[in-house]
Amino acid sequence: QVQLVESGGGLVQPGGSLRLSCAASRSIFSTNAMGWYRQAPGKQRDLVAIITRGGTTNYADSVKGRFSISRDNAKNTVYLQMNGLKFEDTAVYYCKADYQYEVYWGQGTQVTVSS
Repeated sequence: QVQLVESGGGLVQPGGSLRLSCAASRSIFSTNAMGWYRQAPGKQRDLVAIITRGGTTNYADSVKGRFSISRDNAKNTVYLQMNGLKFEDTAVYYCKADYQYEVYWGQGTQVTVSS
């Protein structure tokens, strides 16, 4: 079992920034990919950003140019830097770890963008 613990969520005004962290209880070096997803009330969980073992990144169109995903294998941690936050970014953000034969999710962290 792998525990993923997200942190860094909170309340922020439009245009503000937050940095989410996802700390894993096991090395993330061997993961195929690490990702951030989000789920707004009444909506499905959608991909926000993903980073592969090799460092390739991919983003949802809605966050391109505003969000940045990175990983620190030495700290077993993945980050999501979110800039230029908008009302529509409000959601619970989840971290996901894709190992070769296993997939793990964190418990989520709430991000609320409000004036």
